[in-house]
Amino acid sequence: MASYTIRVELRDATAEDYENLHERMKHHGFRRSLICKQGNVYWLPHEEYVCVSFDTRQEILDRAFQLATEVNVNPAVLVTESTGRTWRGLEALDCL
Repeated sequence: MASYTIRVELRDATAEDYENLHERMKHHGFRRSLICKQGNVYWLPHEEYVCVSFDTRQEILDRAFQLATEVNVNPAVLVTESTGRTWRGLEALDCL
């Protein structure tokens, strides 16, 4: 399995457009948070998602782009395959 980071930009979008996108992406296996080795959960920056899948980068791109075009006419989508992540300053998610 591979781990991917996906960035989606909706041009001239409203907050409602992004909420719609978030729901669609979640339904198709894209998450907006990361879990570190210690088990803590952190929110990703706005407009970013992660996905762990057997699919290729191209398949992930095609799926994310299709979902984004259902919300916005001219989205921009970037998919990066990750072998590891390092971060600082991400907001911790309260899991209680």
